[in-house]
Amino acid sequence: MELNIDFIFRRLAMLFMAALLCFAMPLSAFARPTITIYDRPVPLAGTSVLTPSTGSDTYGNSTATIDASNISQGYVMCKYSGGAGKIKVQITKGSGTTYTYNLNSSGNYEVFPLTGGDGQYSVNIYENVSGSQYALAYGTTLSVALSNSFLPFLYPSQYVNFNANSNTVRKGAELAGSTAGSLKTVENVYNYVISNISYDTAKASSVQSGYLPVVDNILTSGKGICFDYAAVMAAMLRSQGIPTQLRVGYVSGGVYHAWISTYITEAGWVNGIIQFDGKNWKLMDPTFASSAKQSADIMKFIGNGSNYSTVYIY
Repeated sequence: MELNIDFIFRRLAMLFMAALLCFAMPLSAFARPTITIYDRPVPLAGTSVLTPSTGSDTYGNSTATIDASNISQGYVMCKYSGGAGKIKVQITKGSGTTYTYNLNSSGNYEVFPLTGGDGQYSVNIYENVSGSQYALAYGTTLSVALSNSFLPFLYPSQYVNFNANSNTVRKGAELAGSTAGSLKTVENVYNYVISNISYDTAKASSVQSGYLPVVDNILTSGKGICFDYAAVMAAMLRSQGIPTQLRVGYVSGGVYHAWISTYITEAGWVNGIIQFDGKNWKLMDPTFASSAKQSADIMKFIGNGSNYSTVYIY
């Protein structure tokens, strides 16, 4: 039976879009200028593991701290210990795209990647005043010169969170085995993920803004949304020394989606791989390949890069 792509994406759009939720957290107001920050919808569609660390190059005040000790490694660390219950971090390179993240309010550091390469970055920590209004808790500008352009896509971060003891990392090492070259490792990881993780429609219909994948939980449950698929694959591949970007954007039909892009020595950055037939590389989209059982129509769709529009790279 011929697969109706339009029907599929109408259905996916209904499943994938999550409502933007803003919770009013009133504070004793100081006379500070505020900005409006809206939540984004959740996207629904053998090497040494690098470990982020703190250092002495810090900036901040009594409530917010930015640790810039390892910006040459491609990441910055932020923490907040004030009284607000909802915190945002915004990172912008020059006049480019602003990346907005949630930050915990427990005073613990979280890791955020510097994915734009070398240059000037503004890093700002905002605390919620009321509704979608935020006031600046602390901000600074950092001059970044990466030791290696791949580093932001090899370290764990808030969206691709793993460590040397993660079961996902162990499985990645098992799948890499004694394979020769990164391409075979990517193939093994890809085939494992699309065969062992199924699309979680219940989660897609109830997921809240601010959701972050927990890769070991996804691996154990064998279920996830597109954000989960991409995070698991990125964690497995990064932990094996293969630079991997988690990309978020839109697919044809306006569906908010997540997928990965991988650096392969033989080809450079490839915006995902399904297979290499000796002439062409095809797009890696584990969510659609898994949920559609690799049907001919869906494989043709995800093999066409023009169907994908990247907004954010993590």
